Amino acid sequence: MNRAVIDLWVGLFVALGLAALLFLGLKAANLGSTDIGETYALQARFDNIGGLKVRAPVKSAGVVVGRVSEIRFDVESYTALVSMNVDKRYHFPRDTFATINTSGLLGEQYVGFDVGGDPDMLKAGDVLKKTQSAVVLEKLISQFMFDKASGDEGKK
Repeated sequence: MNRAVIDLWVGLFVALGLAALLFLGLKAANLGSTDIGETYALQARFDNIGGLKVRAPVKSAGVVVGRVSEIRFDVESYTALVSMNVDKRYHFPRDTFATINTSGLLGEQYVGFDVGGDPDMLKAGDVLKKTQSAVVLEKLISQFMFDKASGDEGKK
């Protein structure tokens, strides 16, 4: 075989390998999924968002119903304002509870919707009133350590 033909085949396989790595990287980062059609915007205020990032999923009952579109700090209330785009196919009651959850022990963080029972539905631009901030593992560990240290000291 000619040297130029071999170089062409090697280059082709290297390009296919790089394309496969790019595809896997996008899938792992959830940047390749665009299955959400028309959306409407909702917002929620959290005291602590932990490691929540833009493009993080918004889930209800384990199903992705939207994505986080923007995260910013509100200087008036000193809270994080999270904007979300929710698929128009899904409508949620006004008393829906928004929580920041973690997939697994150290997985990605996402916004979870726990549905309420209010007959009135949320509309585009509404702010969810009931929220629960992220559980920060470091805070839990330090609180546990502090409680243990103060508990041992009180027994002496």
